[in-house]
Amino acid sequence: MDLGLAGRTALITGGSKGIGLGVAQALAREGARVHLAARDPATLDTAVASLQADGHEATAHALDLSVSGASASLLEAAGIPDILVNNAGAIPGGNLETVDEETWRTAWDLKVFGYINMARATFAAMKANGGGVIVNVTGLAADKTDFDYIAGTAGNASLNAFTKALGSRSIEDGVRVLAVSPGAVATDRLVGLLKARAKADTGNEDNWQSYLAGLPLSRAATVPEVADVVAFAASDRASYLSGIVINVDGGHGARGGSFR
Repeated sequence: MDLGLAGRTALITGGSKGIGLGVAQALAREGARVHLAARDPATLDTAVASLQADGHEATAHALDLSVSGASASLLEAAGIPDILVNNAGAIPGGNLETVDEETWRTAWDLKVFGYINMARATFAAMKANGGGVIVNVTGLAADKTDFDYIAGTAGNASLNAFTKALGSRSIEDGVRVLAVSPGAVATDRLVGLLKARAKADTGNEDNWQSYLAGLPLSRAATVPEVADVVAFAASDRASYLSGIVINVDGGHGARGGSFR
């Protein structure tokens, strides 16, 4: 299926690895020119070099989106994109007693306020340009709430509500806003953590997948399984989708019990 993205520009925050890089790869394969933003210049340059080696147009923007004014600086450098994918940030685990105020604020400054600031910075310009798409990559903890991931549960729930509120009317201005909410995803980071846990618990890192036995199909989603949904959502093939959250979780969110 041709998604009709050839010649479009896409800006992906948190684009140097994991889901963000997967989204950049999916959009680039469809012919989009991609701008990747992330905090670590070395990892970012490696990601961009890999895309360029495959013949894609890709540009690196190293900056910290938790800093006030960073969104405007990024858009000044990259230009107003046709597609914005908000993906930067990871909120740490912990319950109300273990997550202190500094940790909570630092995590939300990047993921929650980072997404909101990027949307605020692009929305009016997209309208003026005749349209655009904003896809927020959130997380299943928004729906499948978790006592031991309270900052992430609250943050992702806030972003889903923000997405629905903005996207409910934005389509009238030619701008679609929606979210893709993954459950567990087999990123290099997750696999590395589970391998280390398996090594410590069983003496064999190859047992890491046993910790995913409670998930649908006894596995996490792959990065491409999430990235391809984002690419479709950002395309004109999804032109009547706005103000919604698409869960990519194998049905996990529809099951009872806590997130884990």
